[in-house]
Amino acid sequence: MKILYKNILIRDAKENDATILTKWWNDGKIMAHAGFPEGINTTVQKVKHQLQEEIKNHKHRLIIEYKDCPIGEMCFFPCHDAVEIGIKICEINMQNQGLGHTILTLFIHELFHKGVPKIVLSTDLNNLRAQHVYEKIGFQKYDIQYNYWKDPQGEMHSAIFMNCYRKILFINENNFQKNKRTAKSLFSYFHLFIKKALEIRGSFYNTFCPL
Repeated sequence: MKILYKNILIRDAKENDATILTKWWNDGKIMAHAGFPEGINTTVQKVKHQLQEEIKNHKHRLIIEYKDCPIGEMCFFPCHDAVEIGIKICEINMQNQGLGHTILTLFIHELFHKGVPKIVLSTDLNNLRAQHVYEKIGFQKYDIQYNYWKDPQGEMHSAIFMNCYRKILFINENNFQKNKRTAKSLFSYFHLFIKKALEIRGSFYNTFCPL
């Protein structure tokens, strides 16, 4: 997969990406939201092997670049009647800048245009920021699993599951564009009305209040 939009590039991960992936996955600050506050303590060789195994198992690992620099990763793989996805902006200085919303929007549109009918994802129940981003794009909550998994420190985590249907997303976008055109037309009409009103007022003033 290759998606290019302005300064954003989403591409397939390659073997030489194992180095940056290892750096990210071993960083507790990056992995804390996934339940690994100390990282996962992996090696470049193990990550290379994982990338090879993922290809065999039809799991696609992607690298996100911004201005030619890797800043994060994504993945997608078949899951029953849908495709499950994941996204992580790994470079701390690139977080909270709206890039996640743009990148995820590009990504799911690409999947839908390839014929995927439904996309699912999951995140930690306490990760409200991520849930807000997903909902803005069009995802809806459909399940919550309490004490879903245990992290290496023995703490239990609950997960929330969300999905987005191709048909629903495109209907919402069409309605948005329709409402946008309607608002633009109303604004143009209002602008014309004000202009005419000012012209009439000026004509009235010149007629009855000459200098």
